[in-house]
Amino acid sequence: MAPTVSTNPLRDPRDRRLPRLPDASALVVFGATGDLARKKLIPAVYDLAHRGLLPPGFVLLGFARRDWPDEDFAEFARQAAEKGARTPFRAEVWDRLAGSVRFLPGSFDDDAAFDRLARTLESLEHSHGIRGNAAFYLSIPPSAFPVVLKQMQRTGLSSAAGSGGWRRVVVEKPFGHDLESARQLNALVDDVFTPSGVFRIDHYLGKETVQNLFALRFANTLFEPIWNSQFVDSVQITMAEDVGIGTRAGFYDETGAARDVLQNHLLQLLALTAMEEPVSFGAETIRTEKLKVLRAVSLPMDLTRYAVRGQYEQGWLAGERVPGYLDEQDIPAQSRTETFSAVRLGIETRRWAGVPFYLRTGKRLPRRVTEVAIFFKKAPHLPFDETATTELGNNQLVIRVQPDEGVTLKFGSKVPGSAMEVRDVAMDFLFGEAFTEALPEAYERLILDVLLGDATLFPNNAEVEESWRIVDPLERHWAGTTPHRYRAGTWGPAAADEMLAHDGRRWRRP
Repeated sequence: MAPTVSTNPLRDPRDRRLPRLPDASALVVFGATGDLARKKLIPAVYDLAHRGLLPPGFVLLGFARRDWPDEDFAEFARQAAEKGARTPFRAEVWDRLAGSVRFLPGSFDDDAAFDRLARTLESLEHSHGIRGNAAFYLSIPPSAFPVVLKQMQRTGLSSAAGSGGWRRVVVEKPFGHDLESARQLNALVDDVFTPSGVFRIDHYLGKETVQNLFALRFANTLFEPIWNSQFVDSVQITMAEDVGIGTRAGFYDETGAARDVLQNHLLQLLALTAMEEPVSFGAETIRTEKLKVLRAVSLPMDLTRYAVRGQYEQGWLAGERVPGYLDEQDIPAQSRTETFSAVRLGIETRRWAGVPFYLRTGKRLPRRVTEVAIFFKKAPHLPFDETATTELGNNQLVIRVQPDEGVTLKFGSKVPGSAMEVRDVAMDFLFGEAFTEALPEAYERLILDVLLGDATLFPNNAEVEESWRIVDPLERHWAGTTPHRYRAGTWGPAAADEMLAHDGRRWRRP
């Protein structure tokens, strides 16, 4: 008998014209009626279906407390897709997807509900041919992770061997609230699932401009030779939000800006900016290089000066008066939770020794923007009169993650005229103008990678623990202190500006 061929013999694996398609599988979303599922996950699933990237045997299975039949959840999902999808909404695409939408009501401590879930997945093997393949997305509060994980272990939902296919779990941030809790959660999730089946999601790593850091640095000879302490003066990584806390009061007041954003998004951007060139773009090689950076991160000796946190007061944004943090609904009047944090970090490697990395994040800032700004050292302006370069700053390379995704190169140019005067000018590259294809949403790419089993863009447990090693000392230093105040609509507290002014620098205004 001839051997079974598992791959298409006519397909060259190097051929990128045809996309990779996942195996027939189910995506089980716990918390399927929550904000994350409604605004991001369901629209991303629709976009994948619209682009033809889901297999014919795909099933979207929602799990939540609402006592809905399949039809009610399908209508909820349709409205979410129609409102939040990136691609145009087409009824025929949705009709094909809606035939594979299912819903199971139940609470996380309901044994009978998880038993029904196990039986439902078994029945889908016959009706949709999923062959035991299932990914479980924990779109739920972090406090519920252990309960759900133990339920999946009890019912065998997490067992790839028992299902005859693959089983994967997607865990949203924050992954723990400190190093010790992260280690405990890592131990639990690795015990319930295999380590290779755990996908710790950081949606910033799914953004095209973040991934473009690889191409920018390693596909060109222009930047890498000067990507070091000999030429770089400093690096600023900013994630600013113009919104407040919305409906997340309970979660946010327990978490704060440092745990919510600095520990994951900003440190991942730092690692990608500072990492060495990997030998390949495989998951393990990239993780290895990022981990080297995180292990080399050093905190400043003077945390009082170089670690600043703030809390917004009432102010004006976009012509409207907005309330202060303490006036937000369900926030305690005496809350000391920070809505802004900034810190100076060092990286003790040969490439980056002596280069400060300034990280900041905050809510109710003037605009929504995430960017990585590389500031190069100033050139000795020997041939120029002092007055000729008074308006010339540092050369800058700015990678804009969102919005207006692209890259800006800032450099000096002569001002037209009879005098020799040099001033900063900018050269812009915009994804939206350079390419005809629209940028996929981060969750779109990451959900597809989970179904394909590609862990390249997902931090592993060692990265998570190293990130907490960096953030825990900041939290201990801030414990019991009152955050600096800043008015909504400004770029944070004055102490953050003073932090850079002490080093003879200032924050870039995006």
